[in-house]
Amino acid sequence: MRSAPTPEPSIQRTDRHAPPGAHRTTALLAGLEGVPWSDIQDSTGSAAAIPRLLRKVARGDAETARAALGDLRKRICQYGFVVEQATAATVPFLWELAQRPQVSCRAQIIQLLKNIADARQWETTATAYPKLLNHRENPVAWERAARQAVRARRDGLERLLAEDDTEIMRASTELARTLGD
Repeated sequence: MRSAPTPEPSIQRTDRHAPPGAHRTTALLAGLEGVPWSDIQDSTGSAAAIPRLLRKVARGDAETARAALGDLRKRICQYGFVVEQATAATVPFLWELAQRPQVSCRAQIIQLLKNIADARQWETTATAYPKLLNHRENPVAWERAARQAVRARRDGLERLLAEDDTEIMRASTELARTLGD
């Protein structure tokens, strides 16, 4: 059992302006350092590795980006349906990366957002075992916050639905259905 408390992770970005001469991906993921990653949990324990993985997704070649996204998926949406405490804090950065043409695995990012929006594992478990809601760690709250974070940025879907890439359009259409848009 994890021992970290369950603070409410913000779904708001804490964007900062990149210093002059900063690498493009630093500006791309502005606000990443403003999240207290080491204070929140992913499926492996501390979420401190998430910024590194997001940077690899942002600037890596196709193979590196996909591998980093795979690792990130295991940490924040394990098995495609079990979200973690760090998921909601990660979602705004995933939305940002999904919008950027230079990111090589955009369709997979959109699919991850869909999986997060579909997540109901902890809620379903709490229906059968309501005592889960009384635990210090409240994964039901993590799940709800993660779904809210996906919905909060859904205005970016219109642009993704207009993409020429059929894989991105297909993933975006699935996400739009999940969100009811």
